[in-house]
Amino acid sequence: MLLALGLLFASSLPTFGQGAPVVRSIEVQYVGPQTISRERVLSQIRTKVGSQYSDAVVEQDIRGLYETGQVQNVRIFGQPVEDGVKVMVVIQTRSVVSEIEIDGAERFSAQKIRKKIALKINAPVSEEKLEKARQDIIDMYRARGFNDVDVKYRTDVNEAQGTSRVVYTINEGGKGVVTQIDFEGNEHFPDKVLRKQMKTKGKTIISFLDKSGRLDEAQLQQDIDSVHEWYQNHGFIDAEVKELRRDRTSGRMLIVIGVNEGTQYHVGRIAITGEKATSAEKIHALLKMKEGDIYSPKAVHDDAKAIADAYGAGGYVDLEVQPQGTPAGGGKIDVKYTIEEGNRSFIQRINIVGNTRTKDKVIRREVLVAPGDVYNTVRVETSKKRLDNLGYFAKVETYPADTGIAGRKDLTIQVEEKRTGSLNFGAGYATVDGLIGFVELTQGNFDLMNWPAFTGAGQKFRARLQIGNERKDVLIGLTEPYFLDQRLSLGGEAFYREANFLSSVYDQRNYGFGLELRKPLGTFMYATLGYRLEEIEIYNVAVDVSDELLSELGNGLKSQITAGLVADTRDNPFLTRSGGRVSFTPYVAGGFLGGDQQIYGYDLEGSQYVKLPWDTVLLLNGELATVDTWGGGDEVRIFDRLFLGGANNLRGFEFRDVGPRDFNDEPLGGKSLARATVEWTFPIVEKARGALFYDTGFINRDAWDYTPRGVASDVGIGVRLDLPIGPLRVDYGYPLARDGRSGGGKFNFNVGYQF
Repeated sequence: MLLALGLLFASSLPTFGQGAPVVRSIEVQYVGPQTISRERVLSQIRTKVGSQYSDAVVEQDIRGLYETGQVQNVRIFGQPVEDGVKVMVVIQTRSVVSEIEIDGAERFSAQKIRKKIALKINAPVSEEKLEKARQDIIDMYRARGFNDVDVKYRTDVNEAQGTSRVVYTINEGGKGVVTQIDFEGNEHFPDKVLRKQMKTKGKTIISFLDKSGRLDEAQLQQDIDSVHEWYQNHGFIDAEVKELRRDRTSGRMLIVIGVNEGTQYHVGRIAITGEKATSAEKIHALLKMKEGDIYSPKAVHDDAKAIADAYGAGGYVDLEVQPQGTPAGGGKIDVKYTIEEGNRSFIQRINIVGNTRTKDKVIRREVLVAPGDVYNTVRVETSKKRLDNLGYFAKVETYPADTGIAGRKDLTIQVEEKRTGSLNFGAGYATVDGLIGFVELTQGNFDLMNWPAFTGAGQKFRARLQIGNERKDVLIGLTEPYFLDQRLSLGGEAFYREANFLSSVYDQRNYGFGLELRKPLGTFMYATLGYRLEEIEIYNVAVDVSDELLSELGNGLKSQITAGLVADTRDNPFLTRSGGRVSFTPYVAGGFLGGDQQIYGYDLEGSQYVKLPWDTVLLLNGELATVDTWGGGDEVRIFDRLFLGGANNLRGFEFRDVGPRDFNDEPLGGKSLARATVEWTFPIVEKARGALFYDTGFINRDAWDYTPRGVASDVGIGVRLDLPIGPLRVDYGYPLARDGRSGGGKFNFNVGYQF
């Protein structure tokens, strides 16, 4: 069968004359059983009868058929006919699962195991899915302490029917949860330091989430290698690390790892040879590892790369740096760097290959070198990382190509496209928002002008529908990151929002559109300028509210310009350990802009993160804001006022609980806000951190009034979990100063996940 398929696939492609021929017919030929219909095959390809034949479209069709998971081999080619071309689709489909047999399982029933694995009856057979199901069974057993479980599988194929019987054979082994890992023979490093080099962990209180306590033999061996590498990189070149024994007691397992540290080596002499374009002294200045330092193979490698980068920045593309360590006696190792410089090169052309969807200009604008420049290998490597970070490509490769001209090289950028669109369904819960479900369509490489594919220009498209018991949101947005081919981002969105959580006595509805320009100002700063037009409606106002709230009933049209300046030096936006972020956002609405809300104001917020010993982090956060009327404006409506209280600021209080209130004790908000937070987080176990915090702040009725009146404050504790389903944050805040209102502590709970 495979030989016949190979002969069919070996058919040479025809050579067509000028102009693309028209597809007159499409024939589907099967090699082996027909497990998917001809109609399904035709629906998966873009090549259609009556369209022009295109090699690029055919490549996409082949890729699309493979991505269905039901095709094992496929070839598409054209055969000339009198008035065009006949397209041949030769296809070998995968067999489908007819039966899943579980053999050797005693701890779990076969039915329970079948429910756990993703492999299902009538699904196409693939090695990836078979192996994934095998690993799912192993994880299922290891979660219950059966760390020695062994699972194998085989497939019995019925080629005549195109089906496969899958048999999983399980050897459960003995039960033993890893509770502790100890070391023997380690004198220079304590057990705690060595355990940090390992992914295998003793069982923790959240083992059902972080998978601690499970034993993977392959991972354990990698962990032992990591400990060995740790020793070598701290000068113990002759160190030996190996597992000594496993002690089992009542379903618990203690793993003991033995260490023979040996001698700790230091650096003797450092020699540089082969340098011509520079001096040995300048190269020595690049090295971080000095004579007398602890010898480290990693440091030697890093220094060799530093030398290569320095030469590469000057265009020495063919450079070779060979480091060599030689024992010199007395616990010392001499290091020698042998350099072969080659010739300096300049870029002649930049060639881009493999981009079937993404436009050339989208790639070229991320490249930091140009024809005629020195072939700067550091800038080329940075360009590669920028292209990787776009998320458009499964693989990006950059390499120099000879041109036949001395001192000239072409830069070739080879990319492999990947899917950039996604359809996500999700759900989450927050103390304020309640239970929320959403569906979201995104395309990270959108092209508004490329119908019907709508891909290839690097634009960002987003459409989101979110519905919960306290809110409804519809959002459609599009962003052009290089507006007018400049480093200037232009984004726009249209939105509709209903919010029931803002007050217990009224509901609020917002709908309109917004535009925003964003311009980078150096590495860590950017400026924004935005315009927003929205209709805001206060409705469903309760009959027994105060006159002040009753007057808010009705609509308001707001036409607003917002500017912004942001400086962000955080090392990580999700789990920040150092750096800071400061944002200043002034705004004005009404007057010459139109609308019936004539206000202006600003918001200034800053955060600073300080990394402390033992991976603890201190956060200092503060905010000032005000809003006021101008010109013919007579009042700041409630939807533009400032509020405090809840999960995002004063966590010991209910949402919007801090600030001015009416005689019914309903929040009215204010026109001036000041608040501050001090929070200290510390590690508990991997992917879990604890928090201690203090929040304080106040809201005043009048604009530009920062006199501390009615100050509220709280203290509390919290937990931060980084879970497979998403981030989880739980805080408990207890009020210290309640601004005249009584009440106990407050839990704030936020969780979100996608599936």
